[in-house]
Amino acid sequence: MGARQRAWENLLWQAAAVGLALLVTAGVVALAGASPLQAFGLILKGAFGSGRKIADIFVIWVPLLLTAAGLLYTFHAGLWNIGVEGQIVLGAVFATWVLRMFQNQPDPSPALALTLAFIAAALGGMLWALLSGVLKVYGGVHEIFSGLGLDFVATTLVLYLVFGPWKRPGVGSMSGTVPFPRELWLPTLGRTRLSLWALALALVLWGVAMVLLYRSRLGLQLRAVGRNPKAAFLMAGIHPARVTLLAFALSGLYAGLAGAVQVTQVYHRLIPAISSGYGWLGLLVNMLVNFNPFWVGPVAWFFAMLNLGSIQLPIVLKVDSNLAGVLQGTLVYTFLVVAGWRRLRQRRQAAAGASEGA
Repeated sequence: MGARQRAWENLLWQAAAVGLALLVTAGVVALAGASPLQAFGLILKGAFGSGRKIADIFVIWVPLLLTAAGLLYTFHAGLWNIGVEGQIVLGAVFATWVLRMFQNQPDPSPALALTLAFIAAALGGMLWALLSGVLKVYGGVHEIFSGLGLDFVATTLVLYLVFGPWKRPGVGSMSGTVPFPRELWLPTLGRTRLSLWALALALVLWGVAMVLLYRSRLGLQLRAVGRNPKAAFLMAGIHPARVTLLAFALSGLYAGLAGAVQVTQVYHRLIPAISSGYGWLGLLVNMLVNFNPFWVGPVAWFFAMLNLGSIQLPIVLKVDSNLAGVLQGTLVYTFLVVAGWRRLRQRRQAAAGASEGA
């Protein structure tokens, strides 16, 4: 089979997975008593109905892309960085801590404040991720269990800060801390919420991830450790512990910066739900693209579009806005099912060919 034929076959299998996901989601909508065509139309209208809405897709895409691109490092090292939600939260906490120091100054320097906030956020996310790495390397704790525990601790920490030392004067509220003055917000494009600075940061770091993973020694080390840590050490002298910690550090750095974007571009304060679930969504994006760095960006943008477009569903059709989440999860599930069935079919064909040759 030639390369072109394999490419067309891959495309057909992927189209089949997408079609199956759409059929399952349409069935869910129909069971809820609504029109599937109308629901999908409302999603498109909610995402592309105006220039401001299109800009809002990128507002969602930026932190999601940062999170998903960061997860590439741990996935290539064979690690499940489930603690990425907590790393986003810690990045937001560290960024808020820095901005609060500038908030009450009579003439704060926005450039200095925002620069330090992003540096602090990167360190916060990195340190929180390294906790999972240290527990795995030196304590033998699986990263899934440590990550889930650290996610819970991070969420509890935010609640403590919002309702405790950082609460609004006289009252603690789920709406979060006191909003920062406008000079401490990231500059935005026109009347939209989109910051070109945040967009540029996400694009650059996405590009850095692609280069490091496929054009550097680090990428080779990550893949070698991910496939067989013992063989990587014995045959290439690669230290799995060091590579593991580095993968967690890079993943946490990206997630921490996503938290800073949430604070400085979107909410302009710290709120309990500051991560917006982008950590879990980033995991879905990576599973859907099979950890391919190039496709992380387009698929993350598609997921951002679904998240924004689904807002109108409960208003117009009385359908839960989580329909977008159903479609996202179904896409991942159907891709995995189709890929598994395809591998099984190839094995059977290979076994049949071997038996015929014998």
